[in-house]
Amino acid sequence: NEGGRITFAPEVISTIASLATADIEGVDGLAANVVEGITGMLSSKKNLTKGIKTDLDEDVVSMDLSLNIKYGYKLHEVCKNVQQSIKNAIETMTGLKVACVNVAVASVTLEKNPPQKKVEAIEEAE
Repeated sequence: NEGGRITFAPEVISTIASLATADIEGVDGLAANVVEGITGMLSSKKNLTKGIKTDLDEDVVSMDLSLNIKYGYKLHEVCKNVQQSIKNAIETMTGLKVACVNVAVASVTLEKNPPQKKVEAIEEAE
């Protein structure tokens, strides 16, 4: 490299993965591990990289992440979509090669406010 060397902090790669995951239908968010959960309660700053562990070796990325998935979606399809989205985002944005994206489903979540209850609440307000 005549122009020098380019390096990426693992947090940058994790942030790209987090943002790529947010757009996938059926994903309810990343799941924090115990330490991240405690840290998050003590900090007012929102951590985009909770639930993501990134290993960077030379120009190859390996990643482990934990997800919360919405009830009613096919878990394996959501996970495949997450893996592909993360791989595409990292390789496109950084030029690094993604060796693997390991996905662990931490929980299946139910909607907090089902659509019918929202409609009833609006009608009562009028």
